[in-house]
Amino acid sequence: MTDVLGDDEIDDLDEPTPRAPTSSRARRRRSPRAVRYLFRIIVVAYLFLLVAWPVSLVAKYTFADGWSSMREALSDPAVRSALQLTVYVAVVAVVINLVFGVGMSLILVRRRFPGRRLLSALIDLPLAVSPVVVGLALVLVYNKRDGWFGTTLEDHGFQVLFANPAIIMATVFVSLPLVVREVVPVLEEIGTDQEQAARSLGASSRQTFWRITLPSIKWAVVYGVVLSLARSLGEFGAVKIVAGNVKGKTQTATLLVEQAYQNFHQDTAYAVSFILAFVAVACIVVVSIFRPKGNQ
Repeated sequence: MTDVLGDDEIDDLDEPTPRAPTSSRARRRRSPRAVRYLFRIIVVAYLFLLVAWPVSLVAKYTFADGWSSMREALSDPAVRSALQLTVYVAVVAVVINLVFGVGMSLILVRRRFPGRRLLSALIDLPLAVSPVVVGLALVLVYNKRDGWFGTTLEDHGFQVLFANPAIIMATVFVSLPLVVREVVPVLEEIGTDQEQAARSLGASSRQTFWRITLPSIKWAVVYGVVLSLARSLGEFGAVKIVAGNVKGKTQTATLLVEQAYQNFHQDTAYAVSFILAFVAVACIVVVSIFRPKGNQ
């Protein structure tokens, strides 16, 4: 027999015939896909119950009687004043966070210095500290009676607490990390090769930033600005402590919502809440749509 068959054929005879996978093996292969679908369903249900459903209820109650609630709210001078102040504070806070956020991102990624990790941890502090604590800290520093700077500033005619400066500072603090944490990963990803090439060709630091660095991180900056804007529009805790909640002067939209709801003016509270939520969601959706897929 061995004389008739070749060596390769004898090896083929010795090898066991592969068996078809059993049903249990097939089930084990299919189970990861089922588990993935289960986790997706859980995540979607969680986000729906936590975010989408409550926000949809605000919209539902806002337009329960058509556009009447919205028209009545926007015709109220107090509502218009609160919305104008909120937009003003949010824009100023976003500009400040844009400038310092991009600057701090460049320092954290492009420089190595003692205390770098400490600076990075301090940037994340607003995410860990309650906004109410932030407001209380501003009161302790800037109050006129025994604050570190309040007495001196108010003696020179500059009021911080219960005025726009305190509202802006509180808003800047709570939204500080959002630009930085969007820009830092992108700076780390793009590296320094293009910047070094530009400098080797004679470009100045300013030219390198505007022509090389900024175009590379522009979508991270835009998304950080949008998140900062959304956070600034909805800030409540820190602003409540330092604003004073004076109608027509230092009452922001979030403070107006609280006051209107407690005074049983639910239609006004729903309408203003819907405006704030709509603006924030619309900004995020628009940026997500126009953001190139390669920058996701």
